[in-house]
Amino acid sequence: MAKRKREITKSRIEKLIKEGRGHGIGADYKPWILIQDVPSNGRATRLKGIKTSRQHEFLSDMERDYFYIIEYSDGIIDIREQFPLLPLEETVLIAKELGIEHPKDPKTGENVVMTTDFLITIKGKDGELIDKARTIKQKEELWNERVLEKFEIERKYWKRHDIDWGIVTEEEIDKTFAQNISYVHSYSDLSDIDSLKGLEEDVLADLIVEFLKRTIEQKHDIRKLTSQFDKDMFLEKGTGICIFKYLIINKIIKINLFTPIDINRKIEIEFEQDTLYKKVNAL
Repeated sequence: MAKRKREITKSRIEKLIKEGRGHGIGADYKPWILIQDVPSNGRATRLKGIKTSRQHEFLSDMERDYFYIIEYSDGIIDIREQFPLLPLEETVLIAKELGIEHPKDPKTGENVVMTTDFLITIKGKDGELIDKARTIKQKEELWNERVLEKFEIERKYWKRHDIDWGIVTEEEIDKTFAQNISYVHSYSDLSDIDSLKGLEEDVLADLIVEFLKRTIEQKHDIRKLTSQFDKDMFLEKGTGICIFKYLIINKIIKINLFTPIDINRKIEIEFEQDTLYKKVNAL
């Protein structure tokens, strides 16, 4: 019976590998674990990445918030979540060497493929690509001995692969920053804004330049500014707010993202004029 269970486990792992799970980079990467693979606790999230142009799968609010932060970072060029520690035999051997029980399927009792929450690719100063592995966990759970045992297997695995591994807790995730990015994240592409679809590129560029002039001269809160912009430009209500979000997520304008974005007040906006026109002309 035990042999039969091991064969089933091996067959399932081989099936997932054939599906491309845990392989690929950028848009071609497929997470080892998908939301539908695990019982829902109501905290799972799917988001389309800007850097990867693919759907990302997050199993907790902390994973989602951490993603928003690293997605906004200039130095990070690829994000792979739910990354498998393969082959299974390697983590089983590490667990044996440490004298630790390897994670098992509670139903079958067979060893399962371990995963790391994020494998991040960073572009270094000299252009070299560096991978870093990060695990997300509530700080209070680090007192749990079993959690620490699993982390030790994970740490040893990545050390053998010469990849920096670390734990990220809620103390390293600025919730306000993450919430601000979530507010603007889905507005990275002007073509996704219904009221702007079909407009020629030069018309869009002119609209953005006009909007930017008004932000420089802003005398009112962002809501009033954008509302007046919509009226003056004969645009659908709410278009100006969409452009405002677009400018933030694309870093054409800079605001303080460590305080909550409140469009009912004036917001201090920064930008470098040379950089600004280069970005607008690149539309």
